Amino acid sequence: MANALDVLQERGFVEQVSDQDGLRAALEQPTTFYIGYDPSAASLHAGSLLTVMAVAHLQRMGHRPIILVGGGTGMIGDPTGRTEMRQLMTVESIRSNVDAIRRQLSTYIEFDSDRAIIVNNADWLMQLGYIDFLRDIGQHFSVNRMLAAEAYRQRYERGLSFIEFNYQLLQAYDYLHLHRTYGCRLQLGGNDQWGNILAGVDLIRRIEGAETFALTFPLLTTSSGAKMGKSASGAVWLQSELMAPYDFYQYWINVEDADVARFLRLYTFLPMEQISDLCSVQGAALREAKAVLAYEVTRQAHGDEAADQAREASKALFGGAGDRDAIPSSQVPAAELAEGVPLVDLLVTAGLCSSKSEARRLVQQGGAYVNDQQVADLDRVITVEDLQDSEILLRAGKKRFHRIAIA
Repeated sequence: MANALDVLQERGFVEQVSDQDGLRAALEQPTTFYIGYDPSAASLHAGSLLTVMAVAHLQRMGHRPIILVGGGTGMIGDPTGRTEMRQLMTVESIRSNVDAIRRQLSTYIEFDSDRAIIVNNADWLMQLGYIDFLRDIGQHFSVNRMLAAEAYRQRYERGLSFIEFNYQLLQAYDYLHLHRTYGCRLQLGGNDQWGNILAGVDLIRRIEGAETFALTFPLLTTSSGAKMGKSASGAVWLQSELMAPYDFYQYWINVEDADVARFLRLYTFLPMEQISDLCSVQGAALREAKAVLAYEVTRQAHGDEAADQAREASKALFGGAGDRDAIPSSQVPAAELAEGVPLVDLLVTAGLCSSKSEARRLVQQGGAYVNDQQVADLDRVITVEDLQDSEILLRAGKKRFHRIAIA
């Protein structure tokens, strides 16, 4: 069997490794590793999905993941990549988000028979004694070295709170705690976490005299430079309540040609040979590869049924065949529709625009459609006369749809 590090590198997951030869040797045996997720939102998104896929690959190759949900560190906030202090969250909102993230991860990672562990760092961080922590852990950290790190230097120039300054110590202590408790020898994270992860490696070496490792993932952007996991309407969420499976499918099927092969390697479990075959063509012939990408990613996130429905709906809208039922829909009371509903209001209600001003701009720019007919009139009112087969099809731009039915 191939070494797990080589597999991750071949598929494009690896940006930096603290000791490549040492880690490769360690991964010749089953190894316990961990990755942390910030509970600042109720859902993971397409950007964090890359890390989930890496964890799943490692597990499939016989290694045991520890999923750390930062219920404790989430009460402080990571300053990495931020120019302002993040608003502190309540214990209740963190607990709710932790539960939601656990459910999402279970569709990718197998937790039965101790094959993976989920922990919440609030369970040990909230029990720490402040004086003991400063004495036992704080003595191993250099303030000068911390301020030299990019994450802290940027925030220091604009104002770094003492609360945020403690984040690296707490993350390093997480690694130490998991090493002591579960024998954890590897921490994964985004490349912006490199300094924090190395701090944990160094802390374990100083206190335990043990060798551990750090591995970071690239911070992905699309080929056009856009941040990965962002769509025209906002973040590409994994939770179906925040983003319908159809819209999720559409995000992936509409990726740029230059990104298809890379995304198939990172976001699916398809063999590398199959990916090479799918992407051996160019132009319009890449549509099949995009369809495979969209279906596989949607199936993994939302299940076979939702992926099948999203694919059928896409065929119905763009190929003239298929079932439109998976297209996002909502209902309008018959009385309201009889009186007439302004299109700009309906675009907001349908979630195609975030505000009336955005809806007006959409109409003015020629991007609003009702039943595939472009609308240029800002005062356009939608009534029962617009019903076709008992529904009204709204479109924003080329590929964002919403069905309106009578309640």
